[in-house]
Amino acid sequence: MTILVYLIPVALFLGAIGLGGFLWALRSGQYEDLDGAAERILIDREDKRFD
Repeated sequence: MTILVYLIPVALFLGAIGLGGFLWALRSGQYEDLDGAAERILIDREDKRFD
């Protein structure tokens, strides 16, 4: 039972870090262009070099 005294704050701290990372990603524009990467894979570029 005493282990919960340590595990609950650690879990809350890790959750806060995850939430902070998610909010940082939202503010920095990581989710702005969701369709761009999906469409870029379909574009055949002529300047690709296969060395």
